[in-house]
Amino acid sequence: MRYACPTIAALLFVSACRSESVARAPFTDDFGDAITIGAAPQRIVSLNPATTDLLFALGAGQRLVGRTHWDLYPDSARFVPDMGSGLRPNVEAVLGTHPSLVVLYASNDNRQGAAEFRAAGVKTLSLKIDHIADFYRAARLLGIIVGDSARGAAVSDSVQKTLDRVRNATRRLSRPGVFWHVWDAPLITIARGSYMNELVEIAGGKNIYGEMNEASPTVSIEDVLKRDPDFIITGAEGADKIRKDPKWSEARAVKLGHILVADTALVGRPSVRLGEAAVSLARLLHPGSVR
Repeated sequence: MRYACPTIAALLFVSACRSESVARAPFTDDFGDAITIGAAPQRIVSLNPATTDLLFALGAGQRLVGRTHWDLYPDSARFVPDMGSGLRPNVEAVLGTHPSLVVLYASNDNRQGAAEFRAAGVKTLSLKIDHIADFYRAARLLGIIVGDSARGAAVSDSVQKTLDRVRNATRRLSRPGVFWHVWDAPLITIARGSYMNELVEIAGGKNIYGEMNEASPTVSIEDVLKRDPDFIITGAEGADKIRKDPKWSEARAVKLGHILVADTALVGRPSVRLGEAAVSLARLLHPGSVR
């Protein structure tokens, strides 16, 4: 579920005002729960790596009293108490930090946790950041909530400008077919439902599974071979497995050495480094296209 457009429009219209007044406006999160933040929260638990990145970029990192064990960027995040994976949170442990706001990823795994935090009287914000547009929205909304709407807009605009620069640099180049290897057993890739598909397109590639609506579908090696990608994108560990696995030896991309190793820490979350991620992918697919 998305934010109701009139509500978000109203929030952004008054975003130049002080946070104490702006954040009192009620809105609906991605679980469809009504929420009114009130004064800018001073003790925040962020159980979503993307929002943890964002909160640091917004200058609110010092307010974090909890994060997931995946939140290792920026380096300062490592000093924030680890609350686990971010899914099906340990409600008691999180409440032990006395948060004034808990930010969750709006996954079905977190619905119960969100309900329990609310029942305990804790403001809870659930965001589903799966696409680049979701990131823009989250940056602006969190900027308003933490009391720096200008910085929220600046973070959003900065990422958008970088993505536009990459898109313009690759617009007229050939678009090689790309298979993104995410996981090996079962074999998982990315499709239209993921921001990573958007990054491939911005970087000048064409995802061979881009017509599928899912974010991360399971596929077969046989079908990958049939679709015959020009390049395979994967992490360092995935590249090693593909090179050693005889089942992949028939892939044209493997025969030609077209296995592109992406920085998984950079491309692995839809947050403040989306622009850098697009630049890195464009340089892999089209060397020299982006400076």
